[in-house]
Amino acid sequence: MDIRSLQKPLKEQYRRDPGSSRITLTAKGGETGTPLSCSVDIGRAIYQAEAHKGVGGTGTAACSGDLLLGALAACAQLTCQLVATAMGVPTAHIEVTVSGDMDLQGTLGISKEVPVGFETIRVQFYLDAPQATPEQLLALQEKTEQYCVVFQTMLHPPRIETRWSTSN
Repeated sequence: MDIRSLQKPLKEQYRRDPGSSRITLTAKGGETGTPLSCSVDIGRAIYQAEAHKGVGGTGTAACSGDLLLGALAACAQLTCQLVATAMGVPTAHIEVTVSGDMDLQGTLGISKEVPVGFETIRVQFYLDAPQATPEQLLALQEKTEQYCVVFQTMLHPPRIETRWSTSN
């Protein structure tokens, strides 16, 4: 697959009309029959999510931490595949595993000293690329990390705004 040819008209359009490159993605949470689960609608699919087993969930659906790590894994996987293809790096197989550590005492409000959320996140890339040169692999790593949207968003968090509205 020729990624450069595929993306060329998009890049040309964005250069001609920079405003056309701006997008907004939206995800919407919705209630289910229990406070321990919800639906997440991303516009093209609806996913079921629930509280982690460690805070009372059943463990049968993804928790929000799973979804966050999954978003990073998907973005890193796709970015690495796209960059390898565009750069002509010969790979037989690419696989990304993301894992994260947290202490649920923070989430449950047991300890004010324990942070809420992940304390460490690890991204492991496994490449089967016996024909690739060390220079190609280094360039692949640099470009993958540079262009992975979720990775860069987590490294440089955006400003988050909240709004609350009521039916009153």
